[in-house]
Amino acid sequence: MYALVDGNNFYVSCERVFMPSLRKRPVVVLSNNDGCAIARSDEAKAMGIKMGAPWFQIRHLEEQGLVALSANFALYGDLSDRMMSLIGGLGHRQEVYSIDESFVDLSGIRGDLVKRAHTVRARILQWTGIPTCIGIGQTKTLAKLANYIAKSAERKPGSYPAQLARVCNLTALSPVELDQILAATPVAEVWGIGPRISQQLQEAGVETVQQLIRLDPATVRRHWSVVLERTLRELQGTACIDLEDAPTSKQEIACTRSFGKPVMAKDDLREAVTEFTSRAAEKLRRQQSHAGMVLVFIRTSPFRKEKQYSRSITVPLRRLTADTGQLVQAALAGLDAIYQTGFKFAKAGVMLLELQAANVLQGELGLEDERQDDRSRLMVVMDRVNLRYGRGTVMLASAGLAGEERRWAMRQERRTPQYTTRWRDLQLVRA
Repeated sequence: MYALVDGNNFYVSCERVFMPSLRKRPVVVLSNNDGCAIARSDEAKAMGIKMGAPWFQIRHLEEQGLVALSANFALYGDLSDRMMSLIGGLGHRQEVYSIDESFVDLSGIRGDLVKRAHTVRARILQWTGIPTCIGIGQTKTLAKLANYIAKSAERKPGSYPAQLARVCNLTALSPVELDQILAATPVAEVWGIGPRISQQLQEAGVETVQQLIRLDPATVRRHWSVVLERTLRELQGTACIDLEDAPTSKQEIACTRSFGKPVMAKDDLREAVTEFTSRAAEKLRRQQSHAGMVLVFIRTSPFRKEKQYSRSITVPLRRLTADTGQLVQAALAGLDAIYQTGFKFAKAGVMLLELQAANVLQGELGLEDERQDDRSRLMVVMDRVNLRYGRGTVMLASAGLAGEERRWAMRQERRTPQYTTRWRDLQLVRA
């Protein structure tokens, strides 16, 4: 038995916690450099704004009351941590699936699961201000589907029975009720079925979840794939996907950004590459891995009518490392090799490749009189300081000291204060 807890319009809900005036108003949160809509309130969806809509195409809707905000990821991440800690009280095992979604194992828990879910949901709303919906099913895929039904029943009255709004437990429905629910649910809403497979299923006459469940797994595997067969078995109640108690280590780690303004000077690019490599190195140490290669790239904007340039290079490391200094040194060496003057660069990025566990040691013959300092403790201290006092408290000098005023820094003209992670942004309450 599984539950999926999902924050409703999460980024927008986080903004509304500290700005109650935004409630009942159409709100969108924009991506990096205020490029496109990555979160929408229900009111914004009602205006016809699609996910990923470019800001320049919907900007005119401000005249109709639309509020657009720059992404405030520090705020979203902190409120996500608080929400996830409360979700953990729903069951005895938890998998944080994304910044706003979490699976919970409910096996062995007795009593009324719907009542328990409503209690946890109310606690999350009261303690964090984030509204959620909870879906419960025999498998993770069914829990995900139940979550969709819980959201739809709340947002679109009449689409599903009203008692399924906010919390939907598919296991509590009678066979007849469940059949009616699945018959009313498009197959495209099933977790793991993308647009291409959905179209193929519809062309084959499978338009609803009810019709999909009635298919033979062997036939599905033969005509489509083992992945779709696994999805079908999950919908039929056979658990094929277990919880991931600990996130699996990534095989590569990347940090890429588009610049707020075009960049031509090499020094500005060095600052950006240093920053991106430092962030990637933090993630590398967090999963207790070392990297064997560093890839760095720079490119101009393909959307501008100007000279185009795009190059990348992979720099092998002599020894596996998670040391920010060594990784940055390799990345900057790569930048020196591919940089060309006279171009307006719009984006750069760094990827750490050939990752291995930190406990894998690389032996070498002592043929050189070379002293290698172990700076792992320094990296641990640096990460702890930045975690406690904020990213960038301790950094390499080549990242630049101008902070958000650096030329390549992201454009976030509409970002709200970082209420919970920056002292100067702490709200003041006066009697």
